Amino acid sequence: MPDTRPPIVDSHCHLDFDSLSAELPDVVARAEAAGVTRMVTICTRLKNAPQVQAIAEAYAPVFWAGGTHPMSVAAEPMATLDQLEALAAHPKFVGIGESGLDYHYTADSKQMQQESLRLHIEAARRTRLPLIIHSRDADDDMARILTEEHQAAPYTCVMHCFSSSAELAQAALDLGFYLSMSGITAFPKAQALRDIFAAAPVDRILVETDSPYLAPPPHRGRRNEPAFTAHTARIGAEVFDLSYEDFATRTTANFDRLFWKAQTVARMS
Repeated sequence: MPDTRPPIVDSHCHLDFDSLSAELPDVVARAEAAGVTRMVTICTRLKNAPQVQAIAEAYAPVFWAGGTHPMSVAAEPMATLDQLEALAAHPKFVGIGESGLDYHYTADSKQMQQESLRLHIEAARRTRLPLIIHSRDADDDMARILTEEHQAAPYTCVMHCFSSSAELAQAALDLGFYLSMSGITAFPKAQALRDIFAAAPVDRILVETDSPYLAPPPHRGRRNEPAFTAHTARIGAEVFDLSYEDFATRTTANFDRLFWKAQTVARMS
């Protein structure tokens, strides 16, 4: 029987990746049965935009976003503002990215990553859509660029799958940005990360799976999927000393505020 818990949103997943795309009808059905009423599937290489767009068009609960992932910047043509603005014209396209900086595996392309990030920020400004940020082992440069660009002209942003330092979290919050909890937050040894989230305002928190990666307990080590959003949200409720119902309601309201276009489309459906 369908889950009777309050609606919740998976703000970041990758439904076009092979391990999920092979059984999309079942994946979406399981998510809905678990109370996940909306999902944002992310295009990480612009050449894959048609496939990701088609998924959003085929499933009412699915929205999409697109950009060039920082780990792909060196291997892909640099995105253009015209490309990103054209994608944003689609009614179910709701965010710019994921973009960002990743110096863990791809530090050799850091200058290209920074150029790409600033371009995605400008696209977020022009479209008024939220920027979706990936950040790994690049805290200082990330805080600097986000702050410089926001001082130049404002934009909205979510730090997706946040697992960086308390200093980067505070820098993002000071700019009015949001932090997104992934399955990492539910890992037993992630108390330091939970403490970072606990220090943030609950009205700046989103929940995501980043599926097919980072499945939370009790599914850790297996393929992740949007239905597992609720497992991370239970931990989030504990972090903020809220009931699951209250936490789900608040994070859904946060999603609607940041991803305003998804709410608009839902009202028109």
